[in-house]
Amino acid sequence: MQIIWDFVQNQILGMKWLNVLIGKGLTYWGLDLNGRMGGSLQFFLFDTIKILILLIVLIFTISYIQSYFPPERTKRILGKFSGLTANILAALLGTVTPFCSCSSIPLFIGFTSAGLPIGVTFSFLISSPLVDLGSLILLISIFGAKIAVAYVLVGLVLAVMGGTIIEKLGMAKYIEEFVKNAGSVDIADPNFTTNDRLIYAREQVEATVKKVFWYIIIGVGIGALIHNWIPTHIILAILGENNPFSVILATVVGIPMYADIFGTIPIAEALYAKGVGIGTVLSFMMAVTALSLPSIVMLRKAVKPRLLGVFVGVIALGIVFIGYAFNALQFLFI
Repeated sequence: MQIIWDFVQNQILGMKWLNVLIGKGLTYWGLDLNGRMGGSLQFFLFDTIKILILLIVLIFTISYIQSYFPPERTKRILGKFSGLTANILAALLGTVTPFCSCSSIPLFIGFTSAGLPIGVTFSFLISSPLVDLGSLILLISIFGAKIAVAYVLVGLVLAVMGGTIIEKLGMAKYIEEFVKNAGSVDIADPNFTTNDRLIYAREQVEATVKKVFWYIIIGVGIGALIHNWIPTHIILAILGENNPFSVILATVVGIPMYADIFGTIPIAEALYAKGVGIGTVLSFMMAVTALSLPSIVMLRKAVKPRLLGVFVGVIALGIVFIGYAFNALQFLFI
């Protein structure tokens, strides 16, 4: 079984064969793979092609599944539960909605205006950009199953705890009035045929690839720069385990950025390859995907400053705690 799993992880998900093929092609054209230019080009081509292939396959599959969960049906499902169970279900449903943080906010507004508890809607808002089935597969292909599964689990825990804390603090009164008065989301529950679902999935692939393509290119470009041009000792001096503030710094640096998780992973991959602690790397990824500055600006239109501050504070503290915990326990993932 181990041999089969290693083959799946390395050759099917990790596409090591593709890296070898690209390396042979670059060598044929006279590039030194151990040099900065050759190494950077190999990293860039391999990661870009691999991520796009996985993205197309995964978004198609996830969107097909998602066609069974339009917003109105999701609202009805969540409305049947209450308390911690509802928060857990909202976080889990967020995993089948492959949205970035900004794309999740309209659904958050719709669910809130439909009368769902604020804690439930925030659990969904946190989970949706942070954790999805696509990121799980891509993380396995780069970091291995242990780290990928651990990331998904702590992301779900953060979503559930974040929503629960916001609910317990009585933050519902800090929702903007236009959201409260918007009424239920009036979106039909389509009875798709199999062909309709296939068309929908294809359209979602096209829309998603167009939306995230340049984020992937930029992310892979930054990853190639870090991987081959910035000396390891500089990276480790800033984000290494000897810097007690590395997790906090990675979180703070990640918040102003805006990228889909597919564009963030190549940067995380390069940092990890340089020896940065896994907790620091994951904190950076979580900050970019869950607390990007554009999404905070958009969310401010739906919630009042006090609720926005509580949301950012709770999630940021959770991310920092997770980062230090992973760094302390990273021997478990070797």
